[in-house]
Amino acid sequence: MQQQKLESDGPAAPRRGRGGRPKNEPGTVRDVTIGVRVSSSEYVAVKAKADAMSVTPAQWMRQAALSRRLPLPPVPAINRQEYADLARLAANLNQLARAGNEGRNVVINDSLIEGLRAEVNQLRLGLLGMKGSE
Repeated sequence: MQQQKLESDGPAAPRRGRGGRPKNEPGTVRDVTIGVRVSSSEYVAVKAKADAMSVTPAQWMRQAALSRRLPLPPVPAINRQEYADLARLAANLNQLARAGNEGRNVVINDSLIEGLRAEVNQLRLGLLGMKGSE
């Protein structure tokens, strides 16, 4: 026969939860997997670095990927060429300004100014990827 628990037996034992790991906050749950294949030697290197920081290789790779600055993307060839054109143009303007600041008489004919304006416009179009479409 089962004995019935009497109210006089004392306070009821606290009810226990379901057990198991508590749920994470919705914003912190990692629910996407990124597969990364590494060679045996790369794995040994990553594992050694992770062990040195007392974390798992996955934690180390996550921290390394999210906390480091990546190198800048390469500069497109068109921008390198336009940069060189701009440097040449700036050097010519600097020579004219220096001569004027030294008190020398600087005479610039209208065709030179017009050529300068055209080069600046071409430079602007080139930086937008529309060189030669005036």
